[in-house]
Amino acid sequence: MKKSSLISIAVAASASALLLAGCSAPAGGGNDTATRACIILPDSASSPRWESGDRPALEKAFTDAGFESDIQNAEGDESKYATIADQQLSKGCGVMILVNYNDAGVAVAAKAAAQKIPVIAYDRPLSGADYYVSFDNEAVGGLEGQSIVDGLKAAGKDPATAKVVYVGGDPTDGNAAFFHDGADAVMAAAGIKPVFETPGTWDGAKAGTEFEQAYTSLGGAIDAVWAANDTNAAAVIAVLDKNNVTIPVSGQDASIAGLQNVLLGKQTATVYKPFSLEAKAASDLAIKILKGEDVGTIDKKLDDGTPYIAVVPVLVGPDKVQTVVDAGDAKAADICTDAVAAACDQYGVK
Repeated sequence: MKKSSLISIAVAASASALLLAGCSAPAGGGNDTATRACIILPDSASSPRWESGDRPALEKAFTDAGFESDIQNAEGDESKYATIADQQLSKGCGVMILVNYNDAGVAVAAKAAAQKIPVIAYDRPLSGADYYVSFDNEAVGGLEGQSIVDGLKAAGKDPATAKVVYVGGDPTDGNAAFFHDGADAVMAAAGIKPVFETPGTWDGAKAGTEFEQAYTSLGGAIDAVWAANDTNAAAVIAVLDKNNVTIPVSGQDASIAGLQNVLLGKQTATVYKPFSLEAKAASDLAIKILKGEDVGTIDKKLDDGTPYIAVVPVLVGPDKVQTVVDAGDAKAADICTDAVAAACDQYGVK
């Protein structure tokens, strides 16, 4: 995958332009009456976005277009993922949108292909998919890396001599490598070499345990932590709080906890991925497929040739938290609890 430039916003325009560019759709579903979009979400633990954001956005898009959608969550269980897929395929699907989980989606994509049902890999790459719709994941990592570089400089630390720990995502998730590589490229350019890398996970409790082990082994001599998402960042921050330490920590997802930590100065920034726009990009593509329309040519591709619609992420520091609220992806009432109220007043979050 080619390195992506770090772009600021213009997300909606970017996604729309790419969709207009499109790629010829494969043959339709297994039968002429299969006008249902079958969608499998991975879990509820790795991020609250799947149930609170993606599900309602996708469901509304298909309902508004006059199509049925069957959206189910595998809840972190590969066997359940396979069972859901078999049930959906037996009922008929005109298109499948799959968020891969521990490669459980690979076998599902193969079954869909056998029935000539187009598969859209959503948010995570998936071998055998016909399309990939996601944020520019190396750019996500690049923004995280930049937040660490900027945070170190703001703290008066030389990035080239700083002791930085990497707390990455689950290595079985293809996106985790993109986040890592994008972040590492930016940090390496500033002279950063990690002093410790944890094995990587999307489980917050496990991430906290792994980071605490790193903290102990390094005797607390840590200047910053690249954390791959807000869940991991929160686990890292819990360990730092216990030791009365505040250092630059990265993250992504613009979760409520992440936004609170950003406002409190415990997390340098979070990468905001407006999942409503990612859901729109995927549902627009799927609806064209269901309608039997030609979706044109998608120029961007993964290394394996899969057409790739990339949505642009945004870095959110404390002064940008209100933009997430304004977009409807977070509520000020949820963010501005008693412990965060003063910070919300300071940065105009309402």
